[in-house]
Amino acid sequence: MGGDHGPAVTAPAVTAFLAGHPDIRVRLFGEPAVLRALSDDRSGRLALVECSQRVERDDRPAHALRHKRDSSMWRALQAVAEGNADACVSAGNTGALMAMGMAVLGTLPGIERPALCAQIPAVSGRVCLLDLGANVDCGPEQLHQFARMGTALLQVGGSDRPPRVALLNVGAEGGKGNRAVKAAAALLAADSSLDYQGFIEGDQLLLGQADLVVCDGFVGNVALKSIEGLARLLLRRLRESPGAWRKWAAQPLLAEAFGFLDPAQYNGASLLGLRGVVVKSHGGVDAAGFGYALGTALAEARGRLPERIAGLLAAPRPDHSTDD
Repeated sequence: MGGDHGPAVTAPAVTAFLAGHPDIRVRLFGEPAVLRALSDDRSGRLALVECSQRVERDDRPAHALRHKRDSSMWRALQAVAEGNADACVSAGNTGALMAMGMAVLGTLPGIERPALCAQIPAVSGRVCLLDLGANVDCGPEQLHQFARMGTALLQVGGSDRPPRVALLNVGAEGGKGNRAVKAAAALLAADSSLDYQGFIEGDQLLLGQADLVVCDGFVGNVALKSIEGLARLLLRRLRESPGAWRKWAAQPLLAEAFGFLDPAQYNGASLLGLRGVVVKSHGGVDAAGFGYALGTALAEARGRLPERIAGLLAAPRPDHSTDD
């Protein structure tokens, strides 16, 4: 029930989600005063779970982990761990969600830390980008793990070919980048289970040159927010342009071209690497955007995503040394 707008967004989103999915049950975790306003549900598919605490936006993850165990975030994750829920969706504090997720659910074998991953629109289909902010500082091994998790995600999603993997960098040349990125490149190139393409620059992210782009959470979050901001700028300039005929003639074309970059349309970043489905919603989205996050969680729960990713990560890596 968290996020920038709280129940004003999550409550109508859940109501619409229940109406569109008659076979689904939802548990809402929150403070008693908030939940009482929702107690008139007649569907019998909405359970309200009262919590005495909440995780604030500025709470440090370690503090929330130690002192906020009756918060909606902790209780929702606990429901997944105990098998009483198939997925957790939160619009709250990202750092606290990751810390609590690791403590309550644990990570998959071979994974040190989970990563936030979303599939954003590109010239041809979508591109999978991770990490989007869960890990600001990453070492080479973690970037390698992100590449393997993202590859497994796309394979689980039905990719008919090995996903093309690239590292986001300040240049495409082999000598560019900091030490962590250059060391990660060596690990990815040596991993025969990955179709590693090399470095990719920010202006190539949406051009379809890679299916999966790996970076640390600092770079990924900045890249994602820059894309979102550019789309909003273009549409705003269009609406403010002089000349009614030009404005209304061009707007549908540009709206179609750039409207798909609206954050609400791809809201819901998967926290990959946990032993359970956890989806992070952007804190500032509206009810429609939160609904997309709910849909992402439902698809991953039905697809048993963590179990299938774990299976793919544990499988022997293919040997392509004799390939042409």
